[in-house]
Formats: sequence, structure tokens, C-alpha cells
Amino acid sequence: MKKSGLVALALVAGLYGVQPALAQGKKENKKEAPASGVKSKSDEDQERKAAEWVGSLDLNDQAKEARLQQVVSTHLKTIRDWHNEHPFSTVPAGINPTTGQRLSDLDRQIIANSAMPKTVHENLMSGLRKDLSEEQVEKILDKYTVGKVDFTMGGYRAIVPDLTPEEEAKILGFLKQAREQAVDYKNMNQISAIFEIYKTKSEQYLNSNGRDWRKLYKTFTDAAKAKKAEAAKASQK
Repeated sequence: MKKSGLVALALVAGLYGVQPALAQGKKENKKEAPASGVKSKSDEDQERKAAEWVGSLDLNDQAKEARLQQVVSTHLKTIRDWHNEHPFSTVPAGINPTTGQRLSDLDRQIIANSAMPKTVHENLMSGLRKDLSEEQVEKILDKYTVGKVDFTMGGYRAIVPDLTPEEEAKILGFLKQAREQAVDYKNMNQISAIFEIYKTKSEQYLNSNGRDWRKLYKTFTDAAKAKKAEAAKASQK
């Protein structure tokens, strides 16, 4: 039916107090409103997050801050939308060809998200580097990953107290790789899974460098348990 015919039908129905088409449209709008409202609220959250992250740099340059907020919020919205539009179910269930284990739902979601166009990441990094120093870029990436580089590096220093400068530099390099890759994932489960890849690389590196990672980790955890038990015993006195 032509548009003019639809308009005429609506007018006639309105004159006689019968509005089936309009009523149906209202019902459809009610169904669509929650989804639209959620998306709008999420957009606001991403923009607020971007403003907070950029604001933490204290740039004192409104034009620069506005550009950076746009870069970050666009990236956050893009990874959110890609994640939501490509659920884990879009990846066939199967096995990890390296381990032979069945792919978990998290594995499948990471695979789906990793198929996002490379330009999304490139746009983020080039946009940040246009207005920021490398140190400032790293601070923004730390915001995405809630400071996991420093936290994890601190763990390695505690577990391997005689870590050499060369070993520390190598592991720090792995963790920075993890951080930059992880910013393209939507939630902390996925971000942590990306870091696990590079933590495994770090531990394999230590083993190849004459260390025994399992022994070092056991010594550390045993000492931590003993300290906890001692503290609990002291508190009972």
C-alpha cells in the first residue's frame, strides 16, 4: 500500500475512534523502548568513563580533552556493540587444537571478539598518540585494564624476589602486550583471560631461564599460608 493510502486509513480510523494500527504501533514502541533506553544509558556510561579517564591526566586543554574523550568513548562503544552482536554462540563448539580441551563459553566469546576489525584498535591507539605521550597513553590503557600490569608485576617480584633486571624487563614487556591486547575486550573475565596468555609466556620464559616456576610459586604460597596461620594463632592469645 502506498504511503498516502496508509495516512488516509489512519485518519479515517481516527475519526471513528478506532485506532488499531496506531495502537499496535504504540505496543511496538513499548517493546522497543527498554532496549533503546538501555543502549542510551550504556552510551552515557561509556562517555562518563571516557571523561573520567581522560580527566585523570590533568591535561588542562579542553580541545585536546574533547578529542581524547571522543576517541575513548567511541572505542568503548564499539567493543561493547561488537561483543553484544557476536555472542559466543556464533562460534561453533569444538576443541582447542593446542590442548585438546573443549572450548568454554569464555573461549568462544574471546574468539568472537578477536574477529573485530583491526582498525578498531588502530583508531584507538593512533587517536591517543596524536595528543598524548607514551607514558600518558599507558595511563589510559591502565584504566581499561584496572592496573593489571603493575599488580601482576608486583606478584612476580614477590614470588621471585631475586628477579634480575633482564627478567623483569622481559616479563614487563609481556604484560604490556597483554594490556594493549586486552583493551579490545568488554569485561574483566575476558581481560583476565588475555593476561593469562602472557602470564603463561612469562612463566615459560622463567623456566627457560633456569628458574623452576612451580617450585617458586609453591614456596611463596606455603610461606603465605604459614604467615596467615601464625597471625590467626596470635590473634587467639
